[in-house]
Amino acid sequence: MQKKIIVIASILFIGLIITYSNHFDNGFYFDDDHTIISNVHITDIKNIPDFFVNPQMFSSRPDHWGLRPIITTSLAIDYWVGGGLKPFYFHLSTFFWYLTLCILLFFLCRKIFQKSLDHKWNSLIALLSASLYAFHTVNAETINYIISRSDVLSTLCITSSVSIYIIYPKLRKWFIYIIPAIIGVFVKETMAVTPVLLFFYILLFEKETSILKAFRVKELKNTLRIIVHLLPMILIIIVFQLYTLSKAGESGFSNPPLQYLMTQPYVWVHYFISFFLPFNLSADSDWKVITNIFDDRIIIGLIFIIGLVITILKTSSNKETRPISFGLIWFCITLLPTSIAPLAEVMNDHRMFLPFIGLSLSLTYGISLYIINYSKKRTLKKEHKIILSTSFFVIIFLFGYGTYQRNEIWKSSESLWHDVTLKSPTNGRGLMNYGLTQMEKGNYPTALEYYEKALRYSPYYSPLHINMGVVQGALNSTEKAEESFKKAIQYDPNSDTPYYFYARFLTKKKRYIDARKMGEKANEITVYNLNNQYLLMEIYDNLGLKNELNNIAKHTLTISKNNPLALKYLNKKNTEISDMNNAEIEIKNNPTSEKYIDLSLKYYNIGEYLKCIASCNKAIELDPNNYVAYNNICSAYNILEEYQKAEEACEKAISINPNFQLARNNLKVARAHTQ
Repeated sequence: MQKKIIVIASILFIGLIITYSNHFDNGFYFDDDHTIISNVHITDIKNIPDFFVNPQMFSSRPDHWGLRPIITTSLAIDYWVGGGLKPFYFHLSTFFWYLTLCILLFFLCRKIFQKSLDHKWNSLIALLSASLYAFHTVNAETINYIISRSDVLSTLCITSSVSIYIIYPKLRKWFIYIIPAIIGVFVKETMAVTPVLLFFYILLFEKETSILKAFRVKELKNTLRIIVHLLPMILIIIVFQLYTLSKAGESGFSNPPLQYLMTQPYVWVHYFISFFLPFNLSADSDWKVITNIFDDRIIIGLIFIIGLVITILKTSSNKETRPISFGLIWFCITLLPTSIAPLAEVMNDHRMFLPFIGLSLSLTYGISLYIINYSKKRTLKKEHKIILSTSFFVIIFLFGYGTYQRNEIWKSSESLWHDVTLKSPTNGRGLMNYGLTQMEKGNYPTALEYYEKALRYSPYYSPLHINMGVVQGALNSTEKAEESFKKAIQYDPNSDTPYYFYARFLTKKKRYIDARKMGEKANEITVYNLNNQYLLMEIYDNLGLKNELNNIAKHTLTISKNNPLALKYLNKKNTEISDMNNAEIEIKNNPTSEKYIDLSLKYYNIGEYLKCIASCNKAIELDPNNYVAYNNICSAYNILEEYQKAEEACEKAISINPNFQLARNNLKVARAHTQ
């Protein structure tokens, strides 16, 4: 039997690699943008110690700051190994931990089955359970979504804690089983379910007590002893969890708590059905909370929950069926955290990743137990065994085929978001993101069409208005574009994103003074988004704000060492300073009006505006009709926001040369602030 297990396991292992062979080059999506792509901190592996104390290093967006240092560390390692943002290395890392989880699951299931059933098939049943989970189509949603490795690693930590406790009881006195739980706290908040799972394991398999019996008055003392036994783990998880939560930013709670809770039983029905029929998977669902308490879906959900509880209680009373009970308990307990907290999204396919371990365990053991009991009454013929074996491999193949196809859907932004528009047609974010893929291809009318559809469902969604502004700008609808950017700011004033895109739009229109205000606001909200810094450098350079340019470039180098753009601007300033010094030496030997004009421009370029004005005054002393000098004085005063003086200088330049257009443009800027 052992040799057969090894052969089957080897075939399945190769099959799993083939199943996921087409996913390694899939891109970055959703929250990958701010946790990976624009997260400058993962670009330097030396930042790893700071990940454990600085929540701002998890994301470039303040509303997503939090302490998940194990995740950020793993991303920094992937970046370092791959030499940049190469999806292959990020996917390879996630897949490695997924394989580790599936292998560990085999040993955990086998040990649990041995507690209830003494049969030569235990290893085979455990292999079936682990394989069913490994190939399951739903898991593709988690494996393809890179930042969702938090689900993979937290599930691995939970499973490791439970496995160490169950498989190595002699290590309990050293509390080794708590170590993975501590690590898991720094991955995701779901680690609180670990002592609950162990509580029910001890109750069912070590105390050999049914759930109903355990909570009778006579048994409460024994039940409390289990809790006391697990108290060290509970307290340690609480302490570390409080530490990570104290560093967290704003929560993602945005649904009415009561209505969210009312909706979850039906969501559980959906999850349960998806285990058997994973046909309607969507990367971004359009489910909404149920508002009517008499809605049929609420009734269906409650009936399902009642049936689930009855099944758990009934199967817990018999030693042979307790693995079924434990698997269903696993399903329920691990769903509770996302069912109680009123998250922004009612349901998400990647939330099934951890709970499906329980369903895989229950289903394979339940079917196997039925077959074993049947074989005690009637001999299983050879053809029966062939049918059973074939059925298993067909199921695995179908799940694997489904997984392969989901990998293909995740192949590009266009294919992923087009699938979302089909599966979740009332999801404003999904419609917007598909429109974004069309905008990137230059199909602006199509993009605008999808944005307008999205507005019907998400009228107050700031990113949607940002993209509306971008496409309207590309179509030269300047007024509409500005209106969209302003709405984006109105609906999300605490995010840097709408300010950044509005500043970028204004920069393209060469409205640098207005762009400066928006760009500085974006950078004020978060100084960790390099896009904000790059845009400000461009704006400052065009405005001639050399001191500000110098400061922002130096700051960029503090968070992105040897940043090429920052170094370029700093080197440019050093060159300009050198030219200025040479010009100062030369003018002392041979002062002319033209040389003072040239020197004034050099002062202007390095941000020495008062010296620029002084140099122009020297030029005027030598040539009172030098209209270029008056214009340069006007430009410098505009930058210094002394608009009255700027206006006077430009008027003087135009009085000398009425056709001097540059002076007229500068005069227009000055008067815009004095009238």
